[in-house]
Amino acid sequence: MGGKCLYRELARIRTAALIAVVGLLTTNGWCQKITSIDRDRAQSMLQQISSDIKKHYYDPKFHGVNWDAKVEEMKQKINAADSANHALSEVAAALDSLNDSHTFFLPPAHANRFDYGWQAQVIGDRCFVLRVRPGSDAEKKGVKPGDELVALNGFAPNRDNLWRMQYIFNMLRPQPTLRLDLRDPAGKQRQLDVVTTMIEKKRVTDLTAADGAGDIWDLIRQEENVEHLGRSRFAELGDDVGILKFPGFFFSESEIDSMIGKARKHNALILDLRGNPGGSTEVLKYLIAGFFENEVKIGDRIGRSEHKPMIAKNHGHPFTGMLVVLVDSKSASAAELFARVVQIEKRGTVIGDRSSGSVMEAKRYNYKCGTDIVVFYGASITDADIVMTDGKSLEHNGVLPDEFVLPSPEDLANGRDPVLAHAVEGVGGKLNPEAAGKLFPYEWPNL
Repeated sequence: MGGKCLYRELARIRTAALIAVVGLLTTNGWCQKITSIDRDRAQSMLQQISSDIKKHYYDPKFHGVNWDAKVEEMKQKINAADSANHALSEVAAALDSLNDSHTFFLPPAHANRFDYGWQAQVIGDRCFVLRVRPGSDAEKKGVKPGDELVALNGFAPNRDNLWRMQYIFNMLRPQPTLRLDLRDPAGKQRQLDVVTTMIEKKRVTDLTAADGAGDIWDLIRQEENVEHLGRSRFAELGDDVGILKFPGFFFSESEIDSMIGKARKHNALILDLRGNPGGSTEVLKYLIAGFFENEVKIGDRIGRSEHKPMIAKNHGHPFTGMLVVLVDSKSASAAELFARVVQIEKRGTVIGDRSSGSVMEAKRYNYKCGTDIVVFYGASITDADIVMTDGKSLEHNGVLPDEFVLPSPEDLANGRDPVLAHAVEGVGGKLNPEAAGKLFPYEWPNL
């Protein structure tokens, strides 16, 4: 289940690129006046991706979009684009017209690294700052966890558009400054212009290791950091309650067996899928089997030319104790499928916020332009919808928790986690919101 930010998948793609000299597109270069080479490159990208969408997209009617006409429209807009970033945005807009969570453009990577110094998330129907990087301009300007993000560069964020804003600012058009309209927990509003941290890298990265080139080691260190941040974490509250922080569906069967083995030592398990973007359907099946004694049907995979059931087959020694699953607005894809199966099969309780509603199955397609200097880009293309055993799809709907429990702005400001604390109390354990907020401290990725 292709989530939008799969830690190990990204690491695998980086590793696969170690056999070439990669031409990375710097933001400065791609914000300057467009050249004929840039324009031709964008047209080629659109044409290649469009061809694969026509062959592989799960809905041959393209959700009612006249795909050929849309591609022709975007070709004309690329011809009129005044910068390379603008041209790439038209490629992205073509795919976005399908209104599909798992079909999107993966533009060439920027050579420079960007960090905005703060992170936000929709909680309920409002958007809040979750955390602020120490030492960032955001921290210096007074951005704080618990601030409501009323507007971002003049646009009000909500469940429908926040991911698009993040996609634009992180992948398509990184910004040197973002304007934040904030409201603190006391109701006081303010407007801040927050400067982005930019770490300048080389325009062309040499990954051949020839003549002592060290760029390959930089990528290896990045991959190690990604692996560290993507690890699972397990906490025990005596013999009664285990808590598993499960960041994504990318673990091996042996790793999941180890997690289930730890869970079996406790009467109850809280599986924390908050912020989990999804991952592999095979990992999803294996994890589900770890909580059921019998075979479980997840749903039906509805592709362009075939309908196939998705089955989680029992593999022995499941966890049979009480199960609580935590979700939020960033729980997506396989995380949502897992939570909904737990509900439908009445295996446990789902607590938290309505999930993302980003549930399709997709395949990543990789492309390249150039010969000596190679530019890599890609696209995620949906090849199936997943219809649950209740006859409904979670796409654009999400999972409604059995119990809605949301952190307040004051909870965010003070580092409290009332959702986890409530879950622990529900299975007979004791953990106050302050201690719950410290159980799995957030780790910022290296710059």
